[in-house]
Amino acid sequence: MITAVIVAIAVFSMYEFGYLDELLTILEKDNHIFYWMLLVGVVAEIVAGSMGMGYGVICTTTLLFLNIPPHIVSASIHSAESFTTAAGSVSHIKLKNVSKSLVKKLAIPAIIGAVIGALSLTYVGEYYSKITKTVIAFYTLYLGIQILSNAFKPKQNKALKRKTNLTRLGLIGGFIDSFAGGGWGPLVTGTLIKNAFTPRFAVGSSTVAKFILTITAAVTFFFTLGIQHWNIILGLLIGGIITAPFSAMLTAKLPVKKMFIVIGTLVIVMSSITIYKSVFS
Repeated sequence: MITAVIVAIAVFSMYEFGYLDELLTILEKDNHIFYWMLLVGVVAEIVAGSMGMGYGVICTTTLLFLNIPPHIVSASIHSAESFTTAAGSVSHIKLKNVSKSLVKKLAIPAIIGAVIGALSLTYVGEYYSKITKTVIAFYTLYLGIQILSNAFKPKQNKALKRKTNLTRLGLIGGFIDSFAGGGWGPLVTGTLIKNAFTPRFAVGSSTVAKFILTITAAVTFFFTLGIQHWNIILGLLIGGIITAPFSAMLTAKLPVKKMFIVIGTLVIVMSSITIYKSVFS
């Protein structure tokens, strides 16, 4: 509601000062990419806000299809995600989907990984990014199969939580997300759920940790690359912010079994697409 009011006031102000036509002309550049990014931002945030994964992968796949250079892809996505993950994080906190201790254990190493990933992508280039995406896609494909299989396992009286190295998970997740333009959700949230963390806390805590690493990556890219393709950032930003509060509400309402089925299927599909594009592109 607040976002809609702010956007309405901004549009009205630009109309009154005669800048609206100029803005619309700018937004039509690059084959109307702003409007396409607006749609991608809405769809990606619905998936990411409710499932804790998918925003970076969906956006990266779309932007690479549009022949945007990989370093611009990651920089644009993390610039937009700085705001969308903030909105999603607030929603998850209000809905009490967040474990503070889990966020802390993931976020601190994720910050380190994000800085290393952003610097590596900036100075190393596209070749290693492609290899990284292919390797992580195979791993997330395995995770997706495991998550999906959990939905059909017989219920146990007491679920056993597997030991998870959260420091290593956060570090690798931060690096991959920053370097490849996405991957935190399928890797980190997927691993947490696979290791029997409660889905709503895995999604909510992962989202808050993702917000922290996203800010880190965005700042790093800003100092190394500056801001480029702002129409892409603006489209992803507006689409995501409008959608974030509503998508987070789904997390607390979806039953565990359905969460496993949806997340598992989503990870399998996204990973398969990534592998196909990496191998045959």
